[in-house]
Amino acid sequence: MLAQPDALPYLAHALDAPVERLGALAPERPVWVCSVRSDPRHSDLTDSQWAEVARRVVAATGIAPDGGPDACRWIALRNQPRLVHVVATLAREDSGARHAYRDAFHLQTECHRIATELGHLPTAPRPTPRAQESHVPAPYITIYIEPSGSVSARGASDDLSATLLKHAGFQQIEDWYGRRHRLPTTTPQADRAAIATHAAEMLRAARYSVNLDPNLDTSRLTTPANSFGLYTAGAEVLQLTDQIRAAENGAGLEQAVDHLLHPEHGVLERVREALETAGEQITDLDDEAYALADRFSFAAEFVSAAQSELVGAGRELHRVGDSQQDRAEAQTRTPALPDSRSAALATSPAADKVKASSAFGAAAPEVGTAVRPPQVPSPRTR
Repeated sequence: MLAQPDALPYLAHALDAPVERLGALAPERPVWVCSVRSDPRHSDLTDSQWAEVARRVVAATGIAPDGGPDACRWIALRNQPRLVHVVATLAREDSGARHAYRDAFHLQTECHRIATELGHLPTAPRPTPRAQESHVPAPYITIYIEPSGSVSARGASDDLSATLLKHAGFQQIEDWYGRRHRLPTTTPQADRAAIATHAAEMLRAARYSVNLDPNLDTSRLTTPANSFGLYTAGAEVLQLTDQIRAAENGAGLEQAVDHLLHPEHGVLERVREALETAGEQITDLDDEAYALADRFSFAAEFVSAAQSELVGAGRELHRVGDSQQDRAEAQTRTPALPDSRSAALATSPAADKVKASSAFGAAAPEVGTAVRPPQVPSPRTR
């Protein structure tokens, strides 16, 4: 109905009443405003037509569905030609709050439908005959990884491509960007590339032109040179194991093992962080899975204990093999040995005894004769 100028304070109070009843539970921004314009190339709408437009707008967005006695309160203000303002408060009559969700998409869809019914939009083009469709380039579809990590497919929006993508495991999404498909966020990381590759193969078999992200192409991920497929971290650690095995001295061994023991960037530190993060993520996803989260936390503590046990091991590795090298160098620097007879006389205690006996006139044994130690009788047992 038409409102008088002095009725605006009353209307404002009527709109705010449900919000005041909610008190602290009211939305932070309780006022919802939408402005609708008509096409200037056509005649302006009548008051009854604008009233119908306002009613359909609040119904499409869920603010005031048709026949809903507990819906939000709203008013429509028309103070200019070709323009109507729809104002509502996001507090329902049943003391509930209405949260805006995808209002822009619902508004765009409903306004497009209204403009079509009013004849303000051009008619749809006539369908292309079958004889000409054979010359149309193949529809183009891109399967890629979004910055958030999600795997999406965008491009052709016909029913056949949608069916193939759904069969592969994608979920269909329709918003203001149009129709597109995305893998569920619960899809395991190891399965994303396999699903994306399978979808690309089916689309190509249906004569679609598919641009598949190289990181999602299993034919590139799994090759004879990279038999680990998606497990690239394990392949890198195996290469590190080969470097440790090929070390020729302590310095080389220290350099290779440093990739394991580095306190900030080593493999053990990264494994500890990954286990700790896995436990935290389990707790965030499911409060009841605390036992599983504790197992990952305990494993992280074991890795931390291993790190503490090996503190300073790098410096010790540098000295590995030094004693053997010193012995080898000492052998190469040993001078020529003196005459064996003189050396024996100079160092053997038996030779010293021979010299002492010779001084008192005793006969000295010949060199080379074995000198036996004196026999000491063992005590007898009775």
